[in-house]
Amino acid sequence: MPKLVGINHIALEVGDLDEALRFWESIFGPLELRGRTGGMAFIDMGDQFIALSQGRTQPPDQARHFGLVVDNKEAVRERLQELGVRVFGRGLDFHDPWGNQIQVVDYRDIQFTKTDEVLRAMALDGLEKSERAREELHARGIG
Repeated sequence: MPKLVGINHIALEVGDLDEALRFWESIFGPLELRGRTGGMAFIDMGDQFIALSQGRTQPPDQARHFGLVVDNKEAVRERLQELGVRVFGRGLDFHDPWGNQIQVVDYRDIQFTKTDEVLRAMALDGLEKSERAREELHARGIG
């Protein structure tokens, strides 16, 4: 049987591609794109990417969401507040202008792990896991 390995990318439908890129940049600063073709743009995240596709047709997400891993969750919270983006949920959830629900999680606090090589290439060397995350990884025989 094949085994699930991970997620290569997330694809989000947006109403306007240029506006979507400006929205993402307003939160995360200058973006590195893997490319842009037709109605799609690909935001680089080291060994993964987010694909933005022009042409959203569905209503805003309710429970459907994805968890976006960042190096500093509280900095994202502050930036969203500055931009007037409504944050909701128990953690740090928000909608983009087209209704895609994004849940922000801090790299330090979750089991998701990037290799040292990927962290270095992303200029994130030294980004460490919290004690709780290390214990969770250890309990699963990882690290």
